[in-house]
Amino acid sequence: MRTVPVLACALFALAPMLASAAADPVPEIKRDAAIAAQPVGGVHTLRQIPEACARIEGQFTGQAEPAYKFAVVRTSPNCQPRARFVDAAKAKPSEAGGWKFNDLIRVPSAACPQQQAVVRIWRKPAAAAVPPSLDAQGKSRLYLQDEKEKAAANKLAAIPMFAAAMSVEGKPCGG
Repeated sequence: MRTVPVLACALFALAPMLASAAADPVPEIKRDAAIAAQPVGGVHTLRQIPEACARIEGQFTGQAEPAYKFAVVRTSPNCQPRARFVDAAKAKPSEAGGWKFNDLIRVPSAACPQQQAVVRIWRKPAAAAVPPSLDAQGKSRLYLQDEKEKAAANKLAAIPMFAAAMSVEGKPCGG
């Protein structure tokens, strides 16, 4: 029978993708397995993170290295971020380090169907923000000198952080 070898070849080709999917923890955000296949050179939005005033954009390059690139782009110059986007290579996010696996985005290539970009987004929550206590006039205020002293003592409140890591999975197409 020819069906068994064809099925075995298909499973062998999918093994690296299934192994990496099995290694990932369950993301906080549930979504379809992949977005629509993207053409070479087409810039597309992978995810927006409003609290960091950021948008993650990706693009297949059509080259062997890098086959895919992504960038974190500021959404608006007037946006006031309530979270930071940090470099995943430096932050080394992991659940053991207090990070939460937030999102897994798979982007297939329209030009090379057996290849896909995989973006893993991590989130590190901060303690709940507590507004300052009311002053003598009944207002909740931050005073510059007090905040400078906290900053000098390295006692500023932590803010949430996000990090994104990208990899290309699957067999590259000949070019």
